[in-house]
Amino acid sequence: MSSTRRRPGLSAFSRSQLTQSQYTTHGQTLRASQTAALSSQLEVFQSLLHTFSVTHAKDIRADPGFRAEFARMCNAIGVDPLASSQKPRTAAAAGKGGGGGSLWAQMLGSSVQDFYFELAVRVVEVCRATRGENGGLMEVGEVRRRVKRGPRGGVAAVGVGMEEVTDDDILRAVKSLEPLGSGFAVIGLGSRQMIRSVPKELNTDQSMVLEALQVLGFVTVSMLRDNLGWEGARAMAVTQDLVSDSLVWVDSQAGETEYWTPTFIHDTGGQ
Repeated sequence: MSSTRRRPGLSAFSRSQLTQSQYTTHGQTLRASQTAALSSQLEVFQSLLHTFSVTHAKDIRADPGFRAEFARMCNAIGVDPLASSQKPRTAAAAGKGGGGGSLWAQMLGSSVQDFYFELAVRVVEVCRATRGENGGLMEVGEVRRRVKRGPRGGVAAVGVGMEEVTDDDILRAVKSLEPLGSGFAVIGLGSRQMIRSVPKELNTDQSMVLEALQVLGFVTVSMLRDNLGWEGARAMAVTQDLVSDSLVWVDSQAGETEYWTPTFIHDTGGQ
């Protein structure tokens, strides 16, 4: 017994199109509703965050631990403490934020932002004053110690709370200089973080020698030749490049010329 199967007609095709259209419309409605709800929640949270920062501005500025935790909380929720300037989107927002200014200043008040900008000025001053000693490469901890001491001559550090700065504050201050294209950057050499204040990239050989210097304090051409397997000419070339950039100091009083890192000398001299 044979049976014939009825094929779907135009009515079934129309119903399928209608169902798909309804799903699409419903999905768009859900997305719009969720976006509006999230936007409303974000506005409420920004308002509370601003109130909190104003209420605790003194603690944020004076207490390094409190300041670090507050900054981490802001970063975790996508609020960059050192965000670039943004204009308010609406007239109402302009009225609330005062118009202009950075997102950090509009949301969190200018006191916290001013702290990092004042600190950035001090970091620049310290790095420029010591560039002849270290060639523009300085450990974060050494920068912090010099900022806390203030410039030589007995002049106190600029700004309130500068004596309480931490390495985390120094790193954030250097980050605030990036939009200026000033050449300041943080680079890693072994386990240490260094601030580079000159727009110069280190090649692989220079980085390897500087990493060794952070551990040993000094190197010689024979040490590089024996431990890294370099030819004498290669070891001599990289050390001379570092000398010409003032990244190492030369001690020619020993049997073989030694190349010292200024950071190691400052560390041992302060102990």
